[in-house]
Amino acid sequence: MSTPVDDPTPLDDPLSRERAHLAESRAALRAMREDVESLDISDVTANWVNAEVLARQIDERIKALADLSDTPLFFGRLDYLHSPGADQAEGAEGERFYIGRRHVHDHDGDPMVIDWRAPVSQPFYRASKKDPLDIALRRRFGYTRGDITAYEDEHLSDPAEAARTSKLLQQEIERPRVGPMRDIVATIQPEQDEIVRSGLGGTVCVQGGPGTGKTAVGLHRVAYLLYAHRERLARTGTLVIGPNRSFLHYIEQVLPALGELTVQQATVDDLVAGGIEVRGTDDAAAAVIKGDARMAEVLRRAVHSHVTMPTEPLVVVRGSRRWRVPAYELEDIVRELLDRGIRYGAAREALPQRIAHAVLVQMERSGEAPDDRVQDAVARNAAVKAAVKQVWPPVDPAKLVLRLLTDADFLAVHAEGVLDEDEQKTILWSKPVRSVKSAKWSAADAVLIDETTDLVQRTHSLGHVVLDEAQDLSPMQYRAVGRRCTTGSATVLGDLAQGTTPWATRSWDEALAHLGKSDGVIEELTAGFRVPTDVITYASRLLPHIAPGLTPVASVRENPGFFALRPIEDVSEVVAACEELLRNEGSTGLIAADARVPALAQALTAAGISYLAPGEETTAETRLTLVPASLAKGLEYDYVVLDEPQAVVDGEPDERTGLRRLYVALTRAVSGLIVTHAAPLPPQLAE
Repeated sequence: MSTPVDDPTPLDDPLSRERAHLAESRAALRAMREDVESLDISDVTANWVNAEVLARQIDERIKALADLSDTPLFFGRLDYLHSPGADQAEGAEGERFYIGRRHVHDHDGDPMVIDWRAPVSQPFYRASKKDPLDIALRRRFGYTRGDITAYEDEHLSDPAEAARTSKLLQQEIERPRVGPMRDIVATIQPEQDEIVRSGLGGTVCVQGGPGTGKTAVGLHRVAYLLYAHRERLARTGTLVIGPNRSFLHYIEQVLPALGELTVQQATVDDLVAGGIEVRGTDDAAAAVIKGDARMAEVLRRAVHSHVTMPTEPLVVVRGSRRWRVPAYELEDIVRELLDRGIRYGAAREALPQRIAHAVLVQMERSGEAPDDRVQDAVARNAAVKAAVKQVWPPVDPAKLVLRLLTDADFLAVHAEGVLDEDEQKTILWSKPVRSVKSAKWSAADAVLIDETTDLVQRTHSLGHVVLDEAQDLSPMQYRAVGRRCTTGSATVLGDLAQGTTPWATRSWDEALAHLGKSDGVIEELTAGFRVPTDVITYASRLLPHIAPGLTPVASVRENPGFFALRPIEDVSEVVAACEELLRNEGSTGLIAADARVPALAQALTAAGISYLAPGEETTAETRLTLVPASLAKGLEYDYVVLDEPQAVVDGEPDERTGLRRLYVALTRAVSGLIVTHAAPLPPQLAE
């Protein structure tokens, strides 16, 4: 609520006052929801289409106004020295604002809770003793199951009060995690807030080590952009791209908790599916070449090779007249379309109209006065259609890619000077394939088909795309994502040290170039909020071997966390470590090399311990998740048991990728980590 700071209500029990304001705010939110539910649209829509659209908008508004009982409606309060925007003359009255996840107003329209994305809320994240931003008091609230149980004040403009670390902020960061990823709206730090509030027009790339909050920052940036540019993004759309379905399931509740329900989610594989079924896999060497940006040139050549220059004149018959377009004039038309560099399909659609225009010029010279209807009729003439089909035939993207991968001569012609002979042999299929449907396409093949499809017909562009775990994408995958935001912007999130694919990107400048966003701004987050000090310090021993030059994450946690290295003799001791950690509050993850997961699953079952798969939501009854190392990226647990680090390294095709996978696995814990091993530890972890 916006109220004068010198509110005359007695301050003898501040906690009761704040609880009363919470109750009043919840009542106001219910009233807002009931107002929307009671709307009658029967007489305000012109037709059933408008009625459906309006009904859907109302339904989304009702969902956005849901009061989540276990989620704090507001988490902070700002007392301004002066009214924001007013003349800061001596004696000017300040105002008080409660900062929360969404705007709430009373029956008179006066705000009771201010949306965290509003400009007036920004000092909650940016103000400090050094730069108080006209804030007299910043109050943080502590909650237990949705009820206010504590508060903490900072008198930012009082020189007598020293700066100090917020205990409530630390408690919120360290609060046990059960269920899906939660928002960080109450704990956003100044450097994170700068990224969150950066404008829609530019692309931002965030390099962030484990626990720096880069995923949450990306999601909150989407929420902020939807707040600041709602009409535009409602028209153009937004999309969050994650590495796999488990990851998307883990993050899917963050935006709804902030009142945003319209953001789509997908993996790169979802984007490029294009009607084919991915049933095959590539070896690493073939996948690297197929993912190389050079393949875009091979595909471009192959697509345009279908265009042949006319060798015969075209004769169009209309009534008793015959109009002849000579071959050289047809060739000029075709070359002009090729030189323009427009999509293959768009040029093919333009060709009959260009030919028809040439015929109309002859008609006008002979004294006729044809109009647009005549030109359209000529463009539909059978002779013109036949000429277009011969000169500029249709291209089926999947069939073209299939031919490149199965016809050595066809590939050699279009890869000449781009791929060497060995590279061509590496991507050729060894067995013939009868049809597109019978082909065992790989994920990399689907990206090639998507590139070809865009060469033929432009891909629809969205207003904003968030790309998470971006370090693992190939150049061709970056191009596929970039096609989805050619007229929009992007938020790119990742950590070069966590690149675990053979084609992982080497630099963010290179990645942004492939994305088509070379002017993107690269930001680095180095303050760790999730991983305890002892854990991140141990994991950072790997950095010189996997990403030399990267700044190690510095944990800002006051609690060093729990960390232990335990030599073991058999799998029963791994189970015992899980039982030990499950005695704590919160979630536990057992992370192991993929090949060791079946044996561990059997041991857990034999011990009577229930467990979940990655992406399944933890509950009060089942708080252990068994995680193959290949799926650990992006996930987090209060406590982690990491089984056999050397097996994690050995499970990858090369040592660097294996060490990066191990770095990921070591940094999933929020409060504690036990590393169990029968085999010697990787030497890179030695002091």
